Amino acid sequence: MIGYRAAADEELGYAHETTGGPRTEAVQAAVTGHVLTFTGTALVAVYVFDADGGELRLAETVRSPGGPYALPASYPLSGRSPVADAFRSGRPLWLGPRELDAYGTAAPGPGASTGLSLGALPLGGDGTGLGALVVVDEAPDGIDADRRAFLELYALHVAAGLEAYGPQHTGRPEQRSLSGSTLDRLRVGAFVLELSTGRMTADTQMLELFGIPPDDFDGRVETLLASTIPDDVPALMSIVEPGRLISGTPQLAFRIRRPNGELRWLELRCRVQAGAEGTPERMLGVVAEASYLRPSADEVSMVQRLAAALAGATTIRDVGQVVVGALRDPLRARRVAVAELQADQLVVSVLAPAEPSAWPEVWRTQWRSEFPDAPTHALPTLAETMREGHVGLWPPGAELEPGLAGIGPGGLAVLPLPANGRTVGVCLIGWEEPHQFGPEERSLLTATAGLVGQALVRAHALDAEHELATMLQRSLLPRKLPVLPGGVAVTRYLPATMGLEVGGDWYDVIPLSDGHVALVIGDVQGHSAAAATIMGQMRTAIRAYAVEGHPPDVVVSHANRLLVGMETDLFATCSYVDLDMEEGEAWFVRAGHLQPLLRRPDGATEELTIEGGPPLGVVADAEYPMTAVGLSSGTLLVLLTDGLVESAQLDLEDGVARVRERLTRADPSDPGRAADELLGSAAGRHDDVALLLLRYDAMRVRPTRARWTVWRLPDAVMHARRFTARTLRSWGLADEQDVALLVTSELVTNAMVHTTGEVHLNLTLTADRLRIAVSDRSPRTPTKPTSVDWEATGGRGLLLVEAVSHSWGSVPLSGGKQVWSDITLSTPRDDGAGGEAVGSTGGRVR
Repeated sequence: MIGYRAAADEELGYAHETTGGPRTEAVQAAVTGHVLTFTGTALVAVYVFDADGGELRLAETVRSPGGPYALPASYPLSGRSPVADAFRSGRPLWLGPRELDAYGTAAPGPGASTGLSLGALPLGGDGTGLGALVVVDEAPDGIDADRRAFLELYALHVAAGLEAYGPQHTGRPEQRSLSGSTLDRLRVGAFVLELSTGRMTADTQMLELFGIPPDDFDGRVETLLASTIPDDVPALMSIVEPGRLISGTPQLAFRIRRPNGELRWLELRCRVQAGAEGTPERMLGVVAEASYLRPSADEVSMVQRLAAALAGATTIRDVGQVVVGALRDPLRARRVAVAELQADQLVVSVLAPAEPSAWPEVWRTQWRSEFPDAPTHALPTLAETMREGHVGLWPPGAELEPGLAGIGPGGLAVLPLPANGRTVGVCLIGWEEPHQFGPEERSLLTATAGLVGQALVRAHALDAEHELATMLQRSLLPRKLPVLPGGVAVTRYLPATMGLEVGGDWYDVIPLSDGHVALVIGDVQGHSAAAATIMGQMRTAIRAYAVEGHPPDVVVSHANRLLVGMETDLFATCSYVDLDMEEGEAWFVRAGHLQPLLRRPDGATEELTIEGGPPLGVVADAEYPMTAVGLSSGTLLVLLTDGLVESAQLDLEDGVARVRERLTRADPSDPGRAADELLGSAAGRHDDVALLLLRYDAMRVRPTRARWTVWRLPDAVMHARRFTARTLRSWGLADEQDVALLVTSELVTNAMVHTTGEVHLNLTLTADRLRIAVSDRSPRTPTKPTSVDWEATGGRGLLLVEAVSHSWGSVPLSGGKQVWSDITLSTPRDDGAGGEAVGSTGGRVR
């Protein structure tokens, strides 16, 4: 199948020599006889890059016995030759006899006449440019595809070994000197794995690395895996299993235990070949001894600390913070980013430093929140590195797109994070000052990437419930707050920053009839998706009871009985406030919740003493008394949950006192900033926090109201119209009279015809609108007809109301409903709105 098996038995029959000319101790004997046993070629040579001379110099040659082939001692980098062309392009160059003849004296002898073929493969990547590997073979038809693939994989091992054992032949001043030969230590074996059957063919050197006698190998992958350290088996299986195949050229460092007990580091590089239908058919792999990957004591200690810290990381953000703490200072890096891969989009969990100005513009424009999404479409180099699946290192001054070059102008490391046979994320490490990458550091980063990838997968699984509950909780909270005449409402919600679960904190601002507004805040027991679900149910129930017109104590009592009847063991605390925006009179009902806080216009703060009942869901027949409190213009009313004032390190009384101090210093003219100041102590919280703040301004122009009971008489509509006309004349609204009388006629007629019982007509004049409302005892909501033909005798009333009204609608009342219509005044009175509502994000809600 491949031509290396027979050559394995003739390893000692090949000669090894070094060429004359300049060479170093590190590249002497760089390619030994075992290279030929791997490739089965006639001649192998290594050229190293001499930056001072601008040329590639021959360092080592290995030839078969009696081979009359000779290679030049050097190749000018600027000249035309197979070696220089391959080095400059960074891609392997394969030449048959005819192509080789075209190079003339640059070739290793007459190609066509002798049937020689040549391969020139660049050594080193990521901008290092170590040199080139040259292979000459007696192959009239050229070097076949299988051996090309093996040689390309082998060249990667040669480059890694040259970096590890020899000096950096890159013209850099920082050069390491090691005694003895370098690639003599690099023993290499190869295998072919048939993916359809799972059968493996391995050469003698491959089996020797594992310590398996050739006669004892049964061609099963499991036989090799039995020697692998258990911790490294999942990573190894992620490469060789057909269902987990990774495109590109995957590489993996792993450990084996030989029969004599010796622990050995090996490095695998492989390539998958597809069949005629494009499905994976075979895997060609090269395994090399990689003792240079054996970590130092410091590296082992660092990896152990990282593994211990990741074991306690329960969220994706925790994983990112652990990585930053473990790598940024020890590696003296300037920037570290950790991102999770979700549906081809990188979702950044941690950026260090966190200041947007510290990152390139392409990242800064995406800085929409604490966790921005990285624009992968603008970073093709990053995407390509993640597809290849191995650590990418770029030295200072490497040509990269601005989005990456700006992260590490002194050097950049990109670590794809593998887990379960796929890339689950990426870690970027950037240096500001020039940074050189040694093999030990590459080894450390590779080991780190595997640990972090597994931790990300584990954290993602643990985050599933948290994400679901957070989404549910946020979706059940009000998206915006209503505009309140005579006041400004501000809300804030902060999820817990410690642990996995979320709580059931909620808030609501509910406009009621007659200038009233209900303020609600609550907290469901526990931290789970169930708590968030109960929170949504309780908020909806309380809103429904409030809109129906029930008094505050009845609203809370109904909610209590509802929760008692649910199939849950959870209870909830709640504070409910019914505030008359005209008079400033507030009625408080408290169900086991914290006392509200009040800041008077003179700056004095107090914790209100509100008589209360037990939490909701505990006692079915619990009573909830009401407490009345008068508010003057300029008062700040604060409702909050215990996550803001209580924790394991903070007593409740001390927390309330701290919030009161901040409330005293707060500027009432900016409720949004005042709310932010109250949250100043919420960092590192173990519980979620809900805050509702209202600045009561009182109405400068109070609404004027009039009420009429409509008797069920034949001329009831006429009397209702007369009442409306008299009232509008007294209010000086002659311009709106015709429209108002039309709306009154239609609404009263509908109530008289379609309902039974009492009917009431209510007129309310505000700063810029007139509201006409008709209430009846029927809970059925009026329905506007979708179409009315010429023969219809009814159904046009609501269409007329809609046509002449600014807005109209229907709200349930206790035992019935109210249908209303707002008419815009042609000449508004003095503006009675006290301010604008402010949403939980701090922005104005229109």
